[in-house]
Amino acid sequence: MPQSSTEFGEELRKRRLEAGLSLTALSGAVHYSKAQLSKVERGIKAPSRDLVRLCDAALGADGALIALAAEAAPDVPTEPAPGHIDEEDWIMQLSPDGPNRFQSLGRREVVSAGVASMMTWRSDGSGPVSPASGAGMLEASSSLFTHYRRLGQAVEPGLLLPVLIAQTHTLRELSAQTDAGTRQRLLALGSRYAEYVGWLVQETGDDHAALWWTQRAVDLAAAGDDQALAGYALVRRALVSLYRDDAQQTISLARRAQSGRLPPRIRGLAAQREAQGHALAGDLNSCLRALERARTLLAREDDSSDGPVIGTMHLPDPVGMVTGWCLVDLGRPREASEELDRQLALVSQDAVRTQVRYGVRRALAYASAGELDQACALTAPLLDDVVAVRSATVTTDLRRLARVLARHANHPSVRELGPRLGTLSRSSTS
Repeated sequence: MPQSSTEFGEELRKRRLEAGLSLTALSGAVHYSKAQLSKVERGIKAPSRDLVRLCDAALGADGALIALAAEAAPDVPTEPAPGHIDEEDWIMQLSPDGPNRFQSLGRREVVSAGVASMMTWRSDGSGPVSPASGAGMLEASSSLFTHYRRLGQAVEPGLLLPVLIAQTHTLRELSAQTDAGTRQRLLALGSRYAEYVGWLVQETGDDHAALWWTQRAVDLAAAGDDQALAGYALVRRALVSLYRDDAQQTISLARRAQSGRLPPRIRGLAAQREAQGHALAGDLNSCLRALERARTLLAREDDSSDGPVIGTMHLPDPVGMVTGWCLVDLGRPREASEELDRQLALVSQDAVRTQVRYGVRRALAYASAGELDQACALTAPLLDDVVAVRSATVTTDLRRLARVLARHANHPSVRELGPRLGTLSRSSTS
């Protein structure tokens, strides 16, 4: 067996004995079989990610076991955010075919998708847009953006992305033909559209294109004299790192986004992301400090702004929900399930994507705590919505849940749920 597995097994056994626990007692604490733990301790079997986290928490290792397992894991490739590109390459459009979801097209071909809505606001159909018409387009596009974000909670990304991309380009084109004040507001709104496109693209599983669109959002915001969105782009990049299980990169990016020059909301969202990175590393105290910092910052956010909300608009208590999320990664599933129970009760039933994302994680918490019937009961009604929203990020947790439940394949509830859960957890979002 690899030397790395042997080293982890030896350290696990050493810490178990120091804690005065038998294999049977540790088995009961982490809900893995005694035989499986024995194989891990002897280096015969490599530990799963979930087992490492549960053992780290049960033995009070403060992330040491997680760090040891991470040293043995293959390096996760990091992908920098795409930088500046030429003007003609800016125009992109969804392509349903081929390995790349996006293809570059000519300006006229893409802008034509949104030009009809733009033309209705021209003063004479050919000249520059009047301030009143520009303001009207701004108001309509802002209202549409709120509608699209709500619709995005219930449908798969591919249904919204073409119209969102076209609208982004329309706002960008229109901004060049109106007065300076309206131009700045049009570019700011266009940047929010581009950022939302980036998020939905990540939901399709294409991290590279997601980062590309996030950078385009930063470009639009900067053109409108708004430098703050560059800070939020770091938060978005940190999310990509989080789903790659790269704790240190997640923490590093999130810390960079907590500059005192940035608005409190962006710093608060960054602190939440930092907390998730610390949870991934098994560092409970740093996680809790980051969460407390996030709560303080988000309480200071300016509610007077009439612009679109940056980040989620569907969590009544975002810090509470992220706390439940972190407790799963910290190997504290019972505490996680209790917190996620409280938080999901506050979320609107219309926020389907949010309900699915955190609902699957709640089911994972119950399964990891050994409450299999409850985990299955919570998962079953979510599966139709999993199909509807087609989320790559949700699928990540769905796969973890399927692996946990697979250890109890003969349990009646697991046998009933298993076939469909297995199919959906293997499904591609492409």
